[in-house]
Amino acid sequence: MKKWLYLMAVITLLFFIAACGEDNEQTDAPDTGDNQTSTEQGANSDETEESEEDGESEMVTVSMMDGEGEEIGEAELIEQDSGVLIYLEASKLPEGERGFHIHESGLCEGPDFKSAGDHFNPTNVSHGTESEDGPHAGDLPNLEVEEDGSVEQEITAEEVTLASGEDHSLLDEDGTALVVHGEADDNESQPAGDAGDRIACGEINEED
Repeated sequence: MKKWLYLMAVITLLFFIAACGEDNEQTDAPDTGDNQTSTEQGANSDETEESEEDGESEMVTVSMMDGEGEEIGEAELIEQDSGVLIYLEASKLPEGERGFHIHESGLCEGPDFKSAGDHFNPTNVSHGTESEDGPHAGDLPNLEVEEDGSVEQEITAEEVTLASGEDHSLLDEDGTALVVHGEADDNESQPAGDAGDRIACGEINEED
């Protein structure tokens, strides 16, 4: 009888040891799902840091001012594969079609904003989509201003970039500017589409 009890105790002990061994193997097994996620997150973080080191700005915010120096709206410029997306939201503008361009200097001194220079035109071509060798890189579609003087519009400027140091960069040494004109751009007349006076301006410069 004692031998039988002893044998049962030994068998129970062996089962207990085997069960503990299986638990340890499961605990020691690598959690590939979590590790993979962490690795991917780290890689994405590294890519973002490399992009910043390369001088690429993914978004720039521009304050739009009228000739009296009052802020009338804001534009967000976002780097995309197709160019730079410009999302403009402004008010207190004359109703109807208004010319809208990127100008070559990031300096908006009212009331006439001539300080912004000519259209942004790094390839030295003619103005307008209707000209034979146009348009300028800074030529944009006309704005459609509502009866209450407000405008909310998205436009993609395909020939420019926010990457510093690149060709056609809006963030060169002296920056560039967004300008709204008092008349519609006819997309043909030289050198600026007969769009009239400059009635609003926003400086495009590197953000601190």
